[in-house]
Amino acid sequence: MLRIYVIIFIVAILGGVGYGAKYYYDTTQNTIATLRDNNAKLEVAVQTSEESLKTLQGDVIRLNGLNKSLQEDLQKAEQYGDELRQKLSKLDLVVEALKSSKSLEGKMNGATAKLWRDFMDDSGGNAERPLPNWLQQDPTGTGDQSSNQSGEGTNTNSSSAKATTTE
Repeated sequence: MLRIYVIIFIVAILGGVGYGAKYYYDTTQNTIATLRDNNAKLEVAVQTSEESLKTLQGDVIRLNGLNKSLQEDLQKAEQYGDELRQKLSKLDLVVEALKSSKSLEGKMNGATAKLWRDFMDDSGGNAERPLPNWLQQDPTGTGDQSSNQSGEGTNTNSSSAKATTTE
């Protein structure tokens, strides 16, 4: 009888060791599967972050170029503003208005007409359209004159403007 108990005891120990080995194997396989899934997720996350980093670096380069272009445009605009200040400081509009108001009016209307057409061109409008009523030129023809002393761009394209009297 003792032999039967010893055999049962040995079978129980071997069964316990076998069950423990199977449990260890199953939990290890589950852990490996979880780690494999997590690794795949991490690889996707790393790939996404690398692509985002490349995109950000490209954006930084593009923005630096745009910033440089804007800086250059700002410098040009400041130079133009300085030129305008110098021109205005040379002109004494009050004295000129007192001497020849018709001449000054023609110059101002011509310059305003040119500016208006430039605005129309820049905003995508048709610069060949007639000017608004408040900017119609004097029939005496003084509206073609410009205050531009250098002689550049003095064409105000007055052929497209209607000549009306506003008296």
